[in-house]
Amino acid sequence: MKEIDKISAGLFYNSADKEIVEIIGKTAQLCFEYNQMAPFKEEERNDLLQKILGKVGENPKVLSPFRCDFGYNISVGDNFFANVNLVILDSAKVTFGNNVFVGPNVGIYTPNHSFNRKERAEGQEKSSPIIIGDDVWIGGNVVILPGVNIGNNVIIGAGSVVTKNIPDNSLAAGNPAHVIRKLEE
Repeated sequence: MKEIDKISAGLFYNSADKEIVEIIGKTAQLCFEYNQMAPFKEEERNDLLQKILGKVGENPKVLSPFRCDFGYNISVGDNFFANVNLVILDSAKVTFGNNVFVGPNVGIYTPNHSFNRKERAEGQEKSSPIIIGDDVWIGGNVVILPGVNIGNNVIIGAGSVVTKNIPDNSLAAGNPAHVIRKLEE
């Protein structure tokens, strides 16, 4: 089995594999081009965003700089807004619903290195998908870890580290993030 196929199968894969490195390099070039575009060239920026990401809904706005690994694993719904310095390590799928707002300096990470030091030194990783529902606001400096599902109508407080699923209609914050209270629908 090729290393790239191991990713979608949920298996450990070698992140230093030539094919994986090449895909990440091509995406890095596209992100570089995107980040160099003038902010007022919205049509051109959206066209390039369509090339970088797997699926883009209506009315996307992603402020520069933006960085991702594969790009094609990312799906954003309608009215997606991302502030500056969004980093998505998307070796697994990352899905955003509609009306998602992402604050500055947010990191969304699907890969996790092996806990075995020899395997880690060899570049062994395993990735888990992340799903973010509709009507979600992710505050600044939030980190979302592999395998997390964030429900609909959720607010993640600034500076939080989301390590576990967050249910619908919740305000969650902290390190690790936990539900502070329910939100009205």
